[in-house]
Amino acid sequence: MSTNETGTGQLSEGQYSIVHIIGELDIRRLSQEDVPDIFKLMEEVVSRLPSRSLFATDDMDYLYSHIEEHGEIYGAFAKGRLAAYSVLAFPGADAKNLGREFGVPEDELEQVAVLDATIVHESVRGRGLQRYFHQLREQRARSRGFRYLYSTVHPDNTASRRNLESAGFTLKFTRPMYGGSPRHCYAKRLD
Repeated sequence: MSTNETGTGQLSEGQYSIVHIIGELDIRRLSQEDVPDIFKLMEEVVSRLPSRSLFATDDMDYLYSHIEEHGEIYGAFAKGRLAAYSVLAFPGADAKNLGREFGVPEDELEQVAVLDATIVHESVRGRGLQRYFHQLREQRARSRGFRYLYSTVHPDNTASRRNLESAGFTLKFTRPMYGGSPRHCYAKRLD
């Protein structure tokens, strides 16, 4: 992760280390102990969306499994409180691997990473956090040798669509997912 005009710092392998600072926000990789706060923030932010179909919520089991075993989760802290988080998922051969939707051969599914959920509390929006999280997660996926990077977004989520497209993702198709809600499906090759 390179230094940029909004902050300084380098990605640290230390799970609890600050990996970046953006203004007064500290960014770090989250741990098992952070899962209850992640879930609480997700529920709080999603409850204020114009429609719950805009965001596919996760359960606690999903969050716990994606802290280490099936992914990484990064958080932004404002004055010591979790204000945003973002998930990088490593689905492996799981039946829900998005690579299958995109036609990735079975023997290459281990090379798929997914830019999964990003939640940003209203109090810290407009600071480029989603763009920063895209950059961080892509860098982490590259460093771990993944070749395919995918993401889904509700068609009405203009900010997220714009951020994915500015990060070099290409819209490949739109279809119902996550209980029938429409999703644009984006892809980016990392090699």
